[in-house]
Amino acid sequence: MEKEILKLKEAVAQADTIVIGAGAGLSTSAGFTYTGERFDKHFADFHARYGFTDMYSGGFYPYKTLEENWAFWSRYIWINRYMDAPKPVYSDLLNLVRDKDYFVLTTNVDHCFQKAGFDKKCLFYTQGDYGLFQCSEPCHLKTYDNKEMVRKMVEAQGSRWLSLSKTPLKEGLSGGAMTIPTDLIPHCPVCGKPMSMNLRADDTFVQDEGWYKAAERYENFIRTRKLDSDGKVLFLELGVGGNTPGIIKYPFWQMTARNPNATYACINFGEAVVPRELADKSICVNADIGEALKLVQ
Repeated sequence: MEKEILKLKEAVAQADTIVIGAGAGLSTSAGFTYTGERFDKHFADFHARYGFTDMYSGGFYPYKTLEENWAFWSRYIWINRYMDAPKPVYSDLLNLVRDKDYFVLTTNVDHCFQKAGFDKKCLFYTQGDYGLFQCSEPCHLKTYDNKEMVRKMVEAQGSRWLSLSKTPLKEGLSGGAMTIPTDLIPHCPVCGKPMSMNLRADDTFVQDEGWYKAAERYENFIRTRKLDSDGKVLFLELGVGGNTPGIIKYPFWQMTARNPNATYACINFGEAVVPRELADKSICVNADIGEALKLVQ
């Protein structure tokens, strides 16, 4: 690992351009875990009633009413979108690349890059955003900021920990009512049907104007830097698993293969691998991302 860290440190220093590809492992390293102590702290009451043992499973549970569904999702959104990550992994990453010509392509939907100070114009969230609602139909291709709606849903659950004006949800959320008032259920302002999360789960996912603008900025970045042919570039992949390799992993491998001056680096605990054809121009760090980034600084 020490040898790979030194190689990565040198690659960052020499790179003219850095393209970051980020997956769920990056947020996990930052402390956004969906199981264990964090789940117990915020969802012990849901676990007791419904039986699921992690937040991810809770998102797919077949709640009998929309009032129950949005009670769960409002807590989920608040702690994973509007609360800060427990560890400064995203800030450490920004410190590493802030003086570079960089762009971020990510499948994460928790907004951690912007909260850490990354330039919004250098970010492309391909899979949506916990902070946005859309029509569940959808009857139109527009998304809506949900912070105030979510805040009201969380407050309405009546937990003794939810004094937002004094301690903005820093304490555990479990222990309140596991339902919200019917009048807080979000409905589409156009057709009146229930809203849903702007997350790419099926063919109802809304790619709104902001999504297309971000996609265009990323495509322009790749094209104008001529990353397929020349220029010293580092493709830095962080915490990307095998669920959707066609978004980040495979394109990064392909562009690295085509560019004689490119380096591919992967930091991923337990999944730091690369094709044999790229072994001589790749850096694989099998370690926690946060710990690795501290060593690269």
